[in-house]
Amino acid sequence: MIFKDYYKILDLKKGTMVSQEEIKQAYREQAKKYHPDINSQSSEERFKDINEAYKVLSNLSSKRKYDRMWNSHIGKKQYKESTRKKGSIFSEFFQMFFGETTYTENPKENNKTKKQPAKGENIETEIKVSIQEAFYGAEKKIALRTLNGKMKNFQIKIPAGIRNNEKIRLMGQGKQGENGGKPGDLLIKIIIENDPKYKLKGIDIYTNLYLAPWEAALGTKVSVLCIDEEVSLYVPQGMQSGETIRINGKGYHNGKGGRGDLIVNVQIMVPKTITQEEKELFTKLQKVSTYNPRETHS
Repeated sequence: MIFKDYYKILDLKKGTMVSQEEIKQAYREQAKKYHPDINSQSSEERFKDINEAYKVLSNLSSKRKYDRMWNSHIGKKQYKESTRKKGSIFSEFFQMFFGETTYTENPKENNKTKKQPAKGENIETEIKVSIQEAFYGAEKKIALRTLNGKMKNFQIKIPAGIRNNEKIRLMGQGKQGENGGKPGDLLIKIIIENDPKYKLKGIDIYTNLYLAPWEAALGTKVSVLCIDEEVSLYVPQGMQSGETIRINGKGYHNGKGGRGDLIVNVQIMVPKTITQEEKELFTKLQKVSTYNPRETHS
């Protein structure tokens, strides 16, 4: 009867007690020793035997089947070594007992398995949006050049409350896969741009409030335009430039149904030109006031 002693080929002792790790280690050692690129061409058949033996013994189901056949039909009986047809990957024994296989191999590269489907690479790009577009949501169009040099348009739906540097994924719009694999994805990073009125930091929005000197000194009530509404704000007397007032819940979306805060940065502005009456009032104030900011902050 034709047979292949797979344990002998991998230099292993027969028996069910041989672990999968031992089989794997033995395969590595034998494959390295008899690899055609390292050894002479005369070891090519030996290398095929090593791969065949590992394919059977590394699979628990086929290993049990092989062990049963050895114990039942071979044991200490005489057998002749199974051969393989020219160019064939598996021996006659393998084909007889394990049937056909989808495993194919180039005779010159008989250590490689059939190439598996591989997903294509992702493509990454970025687009810039305003704070308002990010806050309310928007639709944007972008055009990208494909691998064949043609331009392709994409319609991007930006959800309300998207975070800065967050990515939108368009499934299947990346590079083509290999060996029948799925194409990659298109990843679009969203860059939220600040504008002269609003600046975004995390989930808080910053804006400036410009006050006249007398408003800051006396205190006042002003209207502040938030990103989605106008609110009334009381400014206490004595406000200084650079101080801030926090309006809770009027900032950016926090992703949990709530919002950050609106941070109002106070800026006291002095008029560049004044009327004669204003000049007289400022002159009078200068005479009666004892306030000296240089002494206060020295």
